[in-house]
Amino acid sequence: MTKASLLLLEDDPNLSESVSEYLEEQGYHVTCVYDATSAEDTLYEHKFDLLLLDVNVPNGNGFSLLKASRKEGNITPAIFITSRNAMQDVEEGFESGGDDYIRKPFALKELLLRIQTILKRNFYHNPTNALTLGEAITYDIDNQVLTINGSIQNLQLKEHKLLKLFIQHRNELLSHEMIMEHLWDYDETPSDGSLRTYIKTLRKLLGKDSIVSHKRLGYQFR
Repeated sequence: MTKASLLLLEDDPNLSESVSEYLEEQGYHVTCVYDATSAEDTLYEHKFDLLLLDVNVPNGNGFSLLKASRKEGNITPAIFITSRNAMQDVEEGFESGGDDYIRKPFALKELLLRIQTILKRNFYHNPTNALTLGEAITYDIDNQVLTINGSIQNLQLKEHKLLKLFIQHRNELLSHEMIMEHLWDYDETPSDGSLRTYIKTLRKLLGKDSIVSHKRLGYQFR
């Protein structure tokens, strides 16, 4: 099973260690950063399934960091972790693109439950790992297994990433830029030809009408 990857921005080293150790014991992979600059660099270099962002941190703050990241097309869900408790802070957190907000001090179990809820919600609240994509077609998200008529289909890593992105944003028009950003890491060279090949493969498996091309705009999974 693939571990969900979390970014933890927390400038208190003791709290960061406690949170990261607990979450890793629960089966997550946690990358810890301690200031806004390091968080920004790490977000540029790596992809994550969920962001855990303290607000008051050196070299910036979590709100501004996420707001800027959203403008650049980062769609990773985020939970703010902060001692701020004014309603205007809560509003600012959601307005900057946050998905949840937990106040310090908090129980680690509560944080875990919020993480689990958001990660499930990212795949349309489906309570099981296997999603139904069509007649006799299912996709096991955690294990990255596409099954058609009971037969497991072989997909490349980037084809799995593309399929999960489409599932996460079903019926939404995804721009070429957003898809490229999601599939290729910063040290890789995106390829239009490869993307078209991945799309062709998924259409062949899921049905030619499952992915709609919008000329010069992007693709839409239905």
